[in-house]
Amino acid sequence: MGAVNDTWVEPDLGSDAFYADPYPTYQQLRSYEPVHWSPQWGGWLLTRYADVVSMLRDPQKFSNVGRMSSFLSQLPEQIRDEMRPFEDHFKQGLINSDPPDHTRIRGLLNKAFTPRRVEAQAPQVESLVNELVDKALCKEKMDVIGDFSFLIPTTVIAHMLGVAVEDRERFAKWAEDITAFVGTGRVISELALGAQGSLLELREYFRRLIALRRSEPQDDLVTALATAEDKGSLMNEAELLSVCVTLLLAGYGTTMTFIGNAVLALLRNPDVMLLLRNDPSLMLAATEELLRYDGPIHRQWRIATDDVELRGMKIRKGQLVAAMLGAADRDPEQFPDPDRLDITRRDNYHVAFGSGIHFCLGAPLARLESQIALKLLIQRCPSMRLENESLNWRRDITIHGLTSLPVSLV
Repeated sequence: MGAVNDTWVEPDLGSDAFYADPYPTYQQLRSYEPVHWSPQWGGWLLTRYADVVSMLRDPQKFSNVGRMSSFLSQLPEQIRDEMRPFEDHFKQGLINSDPPDHTRIRGLLNKAFTPRRVEAQAPQVESLVNELVDKALCKEKMDVIGDFSFLIPTTVIAHMLGVAVEDRERFAKWAEDITAFVGTGRVISELALGAQGSLLELREYFRRLIALRRSEPQDDLVTALATAEDKGSLMNEAELLSVCVTLLLAGYGTTMTFIGNAVLALLRNPDVMLLLRNDPSLMLAATEELLRYDGPIHRQWRIATDDVELRGMKIRKGQLVAAMLGAADRDPEQFPDPDRLDITRRDNYHVAFGSGIHFCLGAPLARLESQIALKLLIQRCPSMRLENESLNWRRDITIHGLTSLPVSLV
């Protein structure tokens, strides 16, 4: 990786070191080749903040439509044919569309996923976090991922959608199967078929639930989505299933990962942890800085709709282009001293939730859950410390986070 005698050496984007700490690689890419073709991932990587924001805000040049089809095109023909249901799913919905379809679906979602509905979750989140901390204090230790950050968003999104909380282990398996395939950055036939099997089970689960809610409406998000109407238009069945799957997968995976990353960052910066414990009013700014410092989503793919020249590189029509969010949020041209965790940082316009028309719909919910979880954990566990420095990281090129984070509370 990096430069040797001013000669570019292709970075290894699949090494254990990269998954554990991608930021040195991002720094090398920004410095030596900020628009970089990765044969390993089969696409262009943009690592400068200005380029990432410009790309995400230009759906005419960089489209969300057809990204999965392009990825699956690398499969053997027989497997590709078997994966048609998986491909068809990712041709629909909020994150797989451009205007005008995206504008219509987002408008319908905004009618269901309202600020009032999000804010109403605060008492439940606080009660749940306190319950989880009580259990952990009794044991004097916990795994921040398995015993804490996994349970918070899965419980909340299950409640909001109107699905049974006891089904969250099934949801976790379905989600892990899907992300295990997509997150490799490479097409692996066995993982592809496993991901499709889980996706079809998840879609069938929601298909039954949607039918039930249409006949027996409840005060939940699935009912609201199934009945949301804008200018006489409803989401069709394929769009509705896609949106439900997206909300479930995004609703648990990203927040779970972020809370884990944030706790680790605070444990490694005890002065910041002490500052927050003494002044909880800093939590809003701290959450934004923690999102910038080590956010959960590090990459968003788009497809070039035409030939584009950027920083001397020629991006061809139809090629995949990745906005490297994690790299953009450590760009020194945008964030002075970017590798320092500074919760007093001003003008913190990070891209942890993306940018432009595809800015994360669930950002308000993720912020609410994370702020409550971190605030109570810091206040109630003053002796929290890492059990060891040997940590296990996800082998995922999209989601940067831990598989477990064992801590002692005494």
